[in-house]
Amino acid sequence: MEKIKIGQVVNVVGLKGELKVYHYSDYKERFEELSEIYLDQKLVKIEGVRYMKDMVILKLAGIGDRTEAEKHKGKDLLIEKKDVRVLPEDTYYIYDLIGLAVQDESGASLGSLCDVIQNSSQDLYEIKKEDGNKFMIPAVEEFILKIDMENRVMTVRLIEGLLEL
Repeated sequence: MEKIKIGQVVNVVGLKGELKVYHYSDYKERFEELSEIYLDQKLVKIEGVRYMKDMVILKLAGIGDRTEAEKHKGKDLLIEKKDVRVLPEDTYYIYDLIGLAVQDESGASLGSLCDVIQNSSQDLYEIKKEDGNKFMIPAVEEFILKIDMENRVMTVRLIEGLLEL
Protein backbone atom coordinates (compact mmCIF):
# COMPACT_ATOMS: atom_id res chain seq x y z
CA MET A 1 0.00 0.00 0.00
CA GLU A 2 1.41 3.33 -1.07
CA LYS A 3 1.49 6.18 1.45
CA ILE A 4 1.55 9.92 0.82
CA LYS A 5 3.36 12.37 3.11
CA ILE A 6 0.99 15.11 4.29
CA GLY A 7 3.07 16.68 7.03
CA GLN A 8 6.08 16.57 9.32
CA VAL A 9 6.39 16.96 13.08
CA VAL A 10 8.53 20.06 13.62
CA ASN A 11 8.16 20.61 17.36
CA VAL A 12 6.07 19.91 20.45
CA VAL A 13 3.53 22.12 22.22
CA GLY A 14 2.86 22.22 25.94
CA LEU A 15 3.19 19.40 28.42
CA LYS A 16 0.43 17.02 27.30
CA GLY A 17 2.16 15.53 24.26
CA GLU A 18 0.82 17.68 21.44
CA LEU A 19 2.79 17.77 18.20
CA LYS A 20 3.34 20.88 16.07
CA VAL A 21 3.01 19.83 12.42
CA TYR A 22 4.09 21.55 9.22
CA HIS A 23 1.42 20.46 6.73
CA TYR A 24 2.11 19.87 3.03
CA SER A 25 -1.32 20.93 1.87
CA ASP A 26 -3.17 24.09 1.01
CA TYR A 27 -6.00 22.61 3.10
CA LYS A 28 -4.73 22.17 6.64
CA GLU A 29 -8.25 21.26 7.82
CA ARG A 30 -7.68 17.88 6.12
CA PHE A 31 -6.40 16.62 9.47
CA GLU A 32 -9.88 17.13 10.96
CA GLU A 33 -11.31 14.69 8.41
CA LEU A 34 -8.96 11.90 9.48
CA SER A 35 -9.49 9.56 12.41
CA GLU A 36 -6.00 8.04 12.19
CA ILE A 37 -2.69 8.78 10.54
CA TYR A 38 0.66 7.10 10.04
CA LEU A 39 3.41 8.52 12.24
CA ASP A 40 6.31 7.25 10.18
CA GLN A 41 5.09 3.68 9.60
CA LYS A 42 2.88 3.26 12.68
CA LEU A 43 -0.86 3.86 12.38
CA VAL A 44 -2.01 6.11 15.26
CA LYS A 45 -5.44 7.40 16.29
CA ILE A 46 -5.94 11.17 16.12
CA GLU A 47 -7.44 12.40 19.41
CA GLY A 48 -7.44 16.14 18.69
CA VAL A 49 -6.69 18.78 16.08
CA ARG A 50 -6.25 22.51 16.56
CA TYR A 51 -4.28 25.29 14.88
CA MET A 52 -1.60 27.75 15.85
CA LYS A 53 -1.31 30.31 13.04
CA ASP A 54 -0.62 28.18 9.96
CA MET A 55 0.59 25.14 11.90
CA VAL A 56 -1.46 22.09 12.79
CA ILE A 57 -1.36 20.94 16.42
CA LEU A 58 -2.11 17.23 16.77
CA LYS A 59 -2.87 15.13 19.82
CA LEU A 60 -2.20 11.49 18.99
CA ALA A 61 -3.07 8.38 20.98
CA GLY A 62 -0.15 6.99 22.98
CA ILE A 63 1.68 10.30 23.27
CA GLY A 64 0.74 11.59 26.70
CA ASP A 65 3.51 13.99 27.69
CA ARG A 66 6.16 16.32 26.33
CA THR A 67 8.98 13.79 26.80
CA GLU A 68 7.20 11.23 24.62
CA ALA A 69 6.27 13.90 22.06
CA GLU A 70 9.92 15.03 21.76
CA LYS A 71 10.82 11.57 20.42
CA HIS A 72 8.72 12.24 17.32
CA LYS A 73 10.28 15.52 16.15
CA GLY A 74 11.25 15.26 12.50
CA LYS A 75 8.98 12.31 11.78
CA ASP A 76 6.69 12.26 8.77
CA LEU A 77 2.90 12.05 8.85
CA LEU A 78 1.37 9.97 6.08
CA ILE A 79 -1.95 8.72 4.76
CA GLU A 80 -2.70 5.92 2.35
CA LYS A 81 -2.85 7.07 -1.27
CA LYS A 82 -6.44 5.83 -1.54
CA ASP A 83 -7.41 8.40 1.14
CA VAL A 84 -6.21 11.55 -0.65
CA ARG A 85 -8.82 14.19 -1.43
CA VAL A 86 -10.21 14.45 -4.94
CA LEU A 87 -8.89 17.68 -6.43
CA PRO A 88 -10.73 20.09 -8.72
CA GLU A 89 -10.13 19.83 -12.45
CA ASP A 90 -6.72 21.12 -13.61
CA THR A 91 -5.32 20.85 -10.08
CA TYR A 92 -2.65 18.25 -9.31
CA TYR A 93 -0.77 16.78 -6.42
CA ILE A 94 2.97 17.47 -6.56
CA TYR A 95 3.75 13.75 -6.46
CA ASP A 96 1.71 13.36 -9.67
CA LEU A 97 3.64 16.15 -11.43
CA ILE A 98 7.14 14.93 -10.57
CA GLY A 99 8.60 13.03 -13.50
CA LEU A 100 6.42 14.57 -16.21
CA ALA A 101 8.20 14.93 -19.54
CA VAL A 102 8.46 18.62 -20.44
CA GLN A 103 8.32 19.87 -24.03
CA ASP A 104 8.12 23.25 -25.70
CA GLU A 105 5.33 24.42 -28.03
CA SER A 106 6.97 22.77 -31.04
CA GLY A 107 7.16 19.42 -29.23
CA ALA A 108 10.92 19.55 -28.60
CA SER A 109 11.95 17.78 -25.41
CA LEU A 110 13.23 20.03 -22.63
CA GLY A 111 13.69 17.40 -19.90
CA SER A 112 11.52 16.33 -16.98
CA LEU A 113 9.89 18.05 -14.03
CA CYS A 114 12.02 17.19 -10.98
CA ASP A 115 10.71 19.52 -8.25
CA VAL A 116 8.04 22.05 -7.36
CA ILE A 117 9.21 25.07 -5.34
CA GLN A 118 6.39 26.57 -3.26
CA ASN A 119 7.97 29.40 -1.32
CA SER A 120 7.17 32.29 -3.65
CA SER A 121 4.11 34.16 -4.91
CA GLN A 122 3.53 31.33 -7.38
CA ASP A 123 4.89 27.83 -7.62
CA LEU A 124 8.02 27.29 -9.68
CA TYR A 125 8.56 24.11 -11.66
CA GLU A 126 12.16 22.90 -11.71
CA ILE A 127 13.01 21.15 -14.96
CA LYS A 128 16.02 18.86 -15.28
CA LYS A 129 17.43 18.91 -18.80
CA GLU A 130 18.94 15.82 -20.38
CA ASP A 131 22.45 17.23 -19.81
CA GLY A 132 21.75 17.36 -16.06
CA ASN A 133 21.43 21.14 -15.84
CA LYS A 134 18.23 22.60 -14.42
CA PHE A 135 16.04 25.61 -15.05
CA MET A 136 12.86 26.92 -13.48
CA ILE A 137 9.63 28.06 -15.00
CA PRO A 138 6.75 29.80 -13.20
CA ALA A 139 3.67 27.61 -12.79
CA VAL A 140 1.32 30.12 -14.41
CA GLU A 141 -0.86 29.77 -17.50
CA GLU A 142 1.32 32.15 -19.53
CA PHE A 143 4.10 29.53 -19.40
CA ILE A 144 2.31 26.23 -18.71
CA LEU A 145 0.20 25.62 -21.79
CA LYS A 146 -0.99 22.08 -21.16
CA ILE A 147 -0.60 19.27 -18.66
CA ASP A 148 -1.50 15.90 -20.14
CA MET A 149 -1.55 13.50 -17.19
CA GLU A 150 -2.67 10.57 -19.34
CA ASN A 151 0.49 10.79 -21.47
CA ARG A 152 2.59 12.31 -18.63
CA VAL A 153 3.64 15.36 -20.70
CA MET A 154 3.71 19.07 -19.85
CA THR A 155 3.85 21.58 -22.70
CA VAL A 156 5.42 24.94 -21.87
CA ARG A 157 6.03 28.30 -23.55
CA LEU A 158 9.59 29.54 -23.17
CA ILE A 159 10.65 33.15 -23.21
CA GLU A 160 14.00 34.32 -24.52
CA GLY A 161 16.81 33.71 -22.05
CA LEU A 162 14.87 31.40 -19.73
CA LEU A 163 17.07 28.38 -20.44
CA GLU A 164 20.22 30.42 -19.80
CA LEU A 165 19.27 31.43 -16.23
